[in-house]
Amino acid sequence: MSGYGIEDLVYILPIVFLLVWALVLVLVEAFTKRPDVTMLLAAFGLLAAVTLSVIQFGTEATAFKEMLTVDGYAVFVYMLVLASGLLSLGLAYDYNRRMGWARGEYYILMLFSIAGAMLMASAANLIVVFLALELLSIPLYVMAAFVPNDASSEEAGLKYFLLGAFAGGFVLYGVALIYGATGATNLMDVVAAALGTNSPVMLLTGAALILVGLGFKVALVPFHMWTPDVYQGAPTPVTAYMAVVAKAGGFAALFRVFIAAFPSVSADLTPVIATLVVLTLVVGNVAALAQKNIKRMLAYSSISHAGFLMMAFVTYGSALYADAVTSLLFYLLAFTVTSFGSWAVVIALEKAEGKGLDFEDYAGLGKKYPMLSAAMLVFLLSFAGVPPTLGFAGKFFLFRTVLEAGYAWLAIVGVIMSLVSAFYYLRVVRFMYFEQGDPEVRSEPVLNLVTAITVVGTIFLFLFSGPLLAWASEAVLALI
Repeated sequence: MSGYGIEDLVYILPIVFLLVWALVLVLVEAFTKRPDVTMLLAAFGLLAAVTLSVIQFGTEATAFKEMLTVDGYAVFVYMLVLASGLLSLGLAYDYNRRMGWARGEYYILMLFSIAGAMLMASAANLIVVFLALELLSIPLYVMAAFVPNDASSEEAGLKYFLLGAFAGGFVLYGVALIYGATGATNLMDVVAAALGTNSPVMLLTGAALILVGLGFKVALVPFHMWTPDVYQGAPTPVTAYMAVVAKAGGFAALFRVFIAAFPSVSADLTPVIATLVVLTLVVGNVAALAQKNIKRMLAYSSISHAGFLMMAFVTYGSALYADAVTSLLFYLLAFTVTSFGSWAVVIALEKAEGKGLDFEDYAGLGKKYPMLSAAMLVFLLSFAGVPPTLGFAGKFFLFRTVLEAGYAWLAIVGVIMSLVSAFYYLRVVRFMYFEQGDPEVRSEPVLNLVTAITVVGTIFLFLFSGPLLAWASEAVLALI
C-alpha cells in the first residue's frame, strides 16, 4: 500500500511501539530514579515488541509511500535484534551495579538503538537508511562513553562518534550522488531509473560511498580502525551489544539496498567487495594472533566474522543471491548466540578498573570452574567453526553458497583463515585447562542464565540447522 494513514503505523507497529515505550521510560526514570525498575520495564517492552513481530510473520507490505517495507526478511532481523536486546539486558544488569554506574538511561538508549537497527532492516528509501543508521548509532556513541570519569570509556565514545559521523557523511554524500544520477531515493525507483541513467559513473560512485559508510558500521577492513579501541574502552556489555546489533543492522541495510537498488553495478562492485572480504579476513585474524587482552582479541575476531558475513555479499549480482542472503541470515544467528555467550564469560571474570581481561586471568579456570570453562570452550569452538556447534553450520552453509557461485578461491581463503582463528581461540583454551591459576568468577543468576541459554543454543540449535535455514530461506523470498 502507499500513502499515510493508520495502516502505515500498523505495519511498522513493533518499531513504533519500541520508540514510544522508550519515551515512556524516559519519564519513568525521571520520576523514579530506579535503574532496576527501568531495566525490568525495558525487558517488558522488548518482549512486547517480540510478540508484535511474531504477529508480522507472513506480512508483505510497504508503508509511507514505499519508504518502508515489512516482509519476512525484516521480521527475521527484528527477532534477531530484539533477542539480542534481551540478552544484552542480562549481561548489563549485574555488571552495571557492581561497577557503580547503574543508571536507567543505559536501558533507554539501548531501546532507541534497537529501534534503529529494526528500521534499517525495513528501510526501502535511501533517506530512511541514513536516518535509521543515525538512530542506531547515536545511542551507541553515548553508551560507549557511559562510564563516568573513565578516560578509556570517554576515549572510546569520542573515537566512535568522530569516525561514525565521518562514515555517516559518506552515506549521505552517496545518497546525494544517487539522487543526482537517478532523481530518486526509493529503492524501487532507483533500480528502474538506473537502467536509463546518463550518469553511470555518478551512480557507481554513490553506491561505493554507501558501501564505505555501511562498511564502517559492520567493521570491514580498511574501515575497522575504531573497533579494537572502542571495544576495549567501552563497558563490556556495550561491547557485546554493539558487536552483534550494529552488524545485524548494517548488513540488513547493506543487502536490501544493493540487491534492490544496485544490481546494475554488481559487475563493477564485485571485485571491490571480494577485495574487502580478503582484507577483512586476513587483517582480522592475523591481528588477533598478537592480542593478549580478551576484549581486543574478540574485537579482531568480530572483524574477521564481518569478513565471513561479507563473503555472501560477493554473489549479490548472481542468480544465487537468494542462497547468499539465506546463509548470511543464518550466520548472523549463529554469531549472535555465540558472541553473547562468550561475552557473558568475559563479564563473569572481569574485575573493576578493567582487570581480569588478560589471557593469564583465565589460567586455572577449567579446574576451578569446570562448567564455565566448558561453556567458553563451546563458544570458542563455535567461533572457529568446529562441529557440532552452530558456528560450524553457519560456515558450512556460507562456504557451500560461495562454492556454488563459482568463488572457490574465496572459500579456500575462508577455510585457511578459519584455521588461523583456531590458533588464537585455542590459546584461551590452553590457559583455561593447562595453566595454573586461581581465577575469581562473579556468579550472578541473570548472567548465569544468559550463559546457559547461549551454550545450550550453540549446541542444540545445531541439531535444528535445517529448519532454521528453511526459516531464513523463506524470509529471503521477499527480496527476490
